[in-house]
Amino acid sequence: MRSIWNGAISFGLVSIPVKLMNATENRSISFRQIHLEDDGRIRYRKFCELEDREVAQAEIGKGYQDADGTIIPVTDEDLAKLPLPTARTIEILAFVPEDRIDPLQLDNAYYLSANGLPATKPYALLREALRRSGKVAVAKYALRGRERLGMLRAADEVITMHGLLWPDEIRAPEGVAPDRKVTVRDKELDLADALMDTLGDVDLDDLHDDYRTALEELITAKAEGKHLEPAAEPEGGKVLDLMAALEKSVQAAHQARSAGGEETTGEAAVRRLPKRTSAGTTPKEVGGKKSTSTAKKATGRTAPGKAATGKAATGKAATTGKATSGDTGTPKSPAKKTASKKTAANSTSTTRKPASTTAAKTTKETKETKATGEKATAKKPATKKPTAKKSTASKRTA
Repeated sequence: MRSIWNGAISFGLVSIPVKLMNATENRSISFRQIHLEDDGRIRYRKFCELEDREVAQAEIGKGYQDADGTIIPVTDEDLAKLPLPTARTIEILAFVPEDRIDPLQLDNAYYLSANGLPATKPYALLREALRRSGKVAVAKYALRGRERLGMLRAADEVITMHGLLWPDEIRAPEGVAPDRKVTVRDKELDLADALMDTLGDVDLDDLHDDYRTALEELITAKAEGKHLEPAAEPEGGKVLDLMAALEKSVQAAHQARSAGGEETTGEAAVRRLPKRTSAGTTPKEVGGKKSTSTAKKATGRTAPGKAATGKAATGKAATTGKATSGDTGTPKSPAKKTASKKTAANSTSTTRKPASTTAAKTTKETKETKATGEKATAKKPATKKPTAKKSTASKRTA
């Protein structure tokens, strides 16, 4: 790595000889100006105004133009003789916390290397002092014809220096902020926080310049006579609902991370609604409603207050048998069996209510009817139920 400046770090009474090297490089692709008709290079030639002729680089120097237009020549020897202590010295002024430095002031970055073996020990001392204190050093130095402000900090095993802009070189943000005041609600802030948490962290080493890569592919394709398909146009449009846009952003980020095998927790999680149960799927309620309506139709045929005759009992048993035979056509579930038993019991108990019957006899008849209905439903075909119930009813009538 080639050094661009040699000098020393002034650290109190300690002087550390160092070399200054660029820590960054410009990787952008540069273009040349060409003539559109024949692709010829466009060049700029330097002419002297007084002699009206082209001059070489070796004949060109520096000069300051005064307010009245007078040119005052300034040579490199003049600049080297400036009475500045920072001409060949990085003079440390103070040590401050790193957060005291405004990121807007950060400029070019450099590496500082110990220049020679005697500089190794004081170099390591300054590096470890910066690392242990957690502070940075603010310094002055002169480079390329001007005095500059710098920040020294420890990075890994070296000392780095960042050029800083002078405070008066930072422009005030006048007219940049929104003209009117806007109130941000807590719900919007919560969604913004959730989106920030969902996007997560990023490894800066994995980031690269996609534009430069696409530009290199374009140049390669044109050199080979190929044609590249244009990229899809991004979807435009204005954001009308900030809350809806934030919610969609959180969901999209959550789905992207889930597709990549990452789990998300907290506010960024998308909650699914519970499944709805379709109406009328409860067997007990459906069976109860159907059996009640059947019993009501059968009961409505007998006048209240009259004793049940053989024909009435037979008719009601037949009605109950029809309902049962309709159910036995298909396999029964436990819920439907229970509903059929309740139907038989309810319809029988409704028809067995003569005025002259005692409470004990009614209880006995109800038990016998239940047993008979269950046995007929479980073992006998539906067509034989009316006959069995007719014989039982005849005995009881006698």
